[in-house]
Amino acid sequence: MPVLYWFRHDLRMHDNPALAHALQAAQATGQPLHTLWVPDQAWLQPTRWGFARCSQGRWAWWHSAARALQTQLATQGIALHITPGHPAQVVQQYCAQHGIQQVFCEAIAAPYEQAEVTALQRAGLTIQAIWQSSLLDPPDLPFEASKLPQVFTRFRELIEKNNIHPPQPIAPFTPAPALQSATSTEPAGEQAAQSHVLQYFASDAPWRYKLTRNGLMGADFSSRWSPWLATGALSARWVYAQLKAAEAAKGANDSTYWLWFELLWRDYFRFLHLQHGRQLYAHNGLSTLPYPTHNQLAFDRWTQGRTLHPFVNAGMRELAATGWLSNRMRQVVASYLVHDLQCDWRAGAAWFESQLIDYDPYSNQGNWLYIAGRGTDPRQGRRFNPDLQAQQYDASGAYQQHWLA
Repeated sequence: MPVLYWFRHDLRMHDNPALAHALQAAQATGQPLHTLWVPDQAWLQPTRWGFARCSQGRWAWWHSAARALQTQLATQGIALHITPGHPAQVVQQYCAQHGIQQVFCEAIAAPYEQAEVTALQRAGLTIQAIWQSSLLDPPDLPFEASKLPQVFTRFRELIEKNNIHPPQPIAPFTPAPALQSATSTEPAGEQAAQSHVLQYFASDAPWRYKLTRNGLMGADFSSRWSPWLATGALSARWVYAQLKAAEAAKGANDSTYWLWFELLWRDYFRFLHLQHGRQLYAHNGLSTLPYPTHNQLAFDRWTQGRTLHPFVNAGMRELAATGWLSNRMRQVVASYLVHDLQCDWRAGAAWFESQLIDYDPYSNQGNWLYIAGRGTDPRQGRRFNPDLQAQQYDASGAYQQHWLA
């Protein structure tokens, strides 16, 4: 009986253990591997907040990544079918049409994505969902996932004290000789992603990262890995391997350590989902705080970059124009929405989901909970004074001038 690999947030060939397992299962049947990616039509439907879950920019970015993967898989004689619809329905229909019972895919701990797998299991399909998006393997942690420390610093200390390191990334399967020259020019694909990472480590930017990471403008103050990590066109373990190789060749410092530190934060929010699941999406998150207030008019002005604060407005207009925002500005505009405008943090999280091309359900939810004081922040919420933030990070006003002109 044939086997299907259902691509989800892992649009790559390199370091993809779930895909490797699917290939082995297909080879055991003596039949070609079927592969499928389903651009979710629900992303384009209005949310409870009145806007689509996915902007046209993020939609285009994901499609570009999928087309690049389609080109890469073609070098193996594997056809990637790109079929828009509702994932559970499309996968079920595809399996029925091709006589498939066994489906392999990446395991995703966010509630919406878990519901898709549950629906397929209820339809009678055998689903092999394999965890592979984190840097560290959950079984390698010095504690059970259910015992994850509720403060990131304690988590990091335990990882480093116990000398826990990521597994080595697994190699992609070797291209067929006759098709080895086939490449993809899609900017969102894994070839472009890996090229970007290698160019980054060939520069001196990684050794300056801790000094530049709070920048707002320019090309190299940030690693800019996140859009590719979000689609899975880039493996975090492969990035870490390049980081360690660069440190071995050129030396390590506080800045290269900080890149590991940021990747570890990414893991922490993933493990937090394994621990708490759907509770992270409740109005109170992990706190006992009351139901959040919401001001729809203030929220609309925030999304449009028309608040009373120009620094916040500049950030929101950059987000709308580019689908990206620096880490510093994400914190500033999120804090302003929650603590100054007294709006519902969940509306802000939904707006970031809609607008960011690097939207990742784990990090987005974790960071908004953190800002709102409903997550794992020991200070119970972070308010960033926008006046002080502007003075410190945009003293010349160049950032505001650029986006408010």
